[in-house]
Amino acid sequence: MPLVVVIHPSVPAKTVPEFIAYARANPGRLNMGSGGIGTPSHVAGELFKMMTGVNMVHVPYRGGAPALADLLSGQVQVMFANMLESIEYVRASKLRPLAVTIATLRSAALPHLPTVSEFVPGYEASQWYGIGAPTNTPVEIVAKLNTEINAALADPKMKALFADLGGTVLAGSPADFGKLIVEETEKWAKVIQRTSPKCP
Repeated sequence: MPLVVVIHPSVPAKTVPEFIAYARANPGRLNMGSGGIGTPSHVAGELFKMMTGVNMVHVPYRGGAPALADLLSGQVQVMFANMLESIEYVRASKLRPLAVTIATLRSAALPHLPTVSEFVPGYEASQWYGIGAPTNTPVEIVAKLNTEINAALADPKMKALFADLGGTVLAGSPADFGKLIVEETEKWAKVIQRTSPKCP
C-alpha cells in the first residue's frame, strides 16, 4: 500500500520538484504531520527529508485521522499519508496530491500521480500488511494457511478491491514474507538511526 504525498492547498506547489524548491526556500517553516513517531507516515517523511535535504518540522499526532484533520485545516502543510485514510480527500480535491511513494509503479487508484522516485531517484516507502502465526505453529498448518490465503489473494474481485484502495496484492511463501520483514527492518532502522540522534 503506497503512501501519498499530500499538501494543503495554501502551499504554492503543484509538483514534487516545486515542493522541494519551496521547502528549501522556506527552511523550518513547513509542518509535516504524521500519525505518530515511528509510524509509516513519519519515517516516509524523514526519508524524504534525508534524501532531498529539506528542513520540515515533524508534528506527530495520535493517529492519522487527527493529522489529516489538521492538514485539511492548514495547521500542518504536508503529510505522507496512508492511502486508505486520505484517498477520498484527494478524490474530492480537498487536498493536493503530489506523488505516491512506491518505487516504480504508479498507483492504480491514482494513476495520474507520479511516483516520488521519478524526481528523487531511489526513494521508496510503502505500508504493508501481513498475516502471521505463533512461532510454534506446526509447519503443515502454516503451509495450509499460506496456500489458502494465496488462493484468496489471487481472486480477481479481491485484487480489484485492493486496487481501488490503492494497494497491490503480494502473494508468496512464508520465506518470502520473512525476507521482506528483514529487508524492511534494515532499511527503516538506518533511516531512524540517521534522523534520530538519541537512537542507539
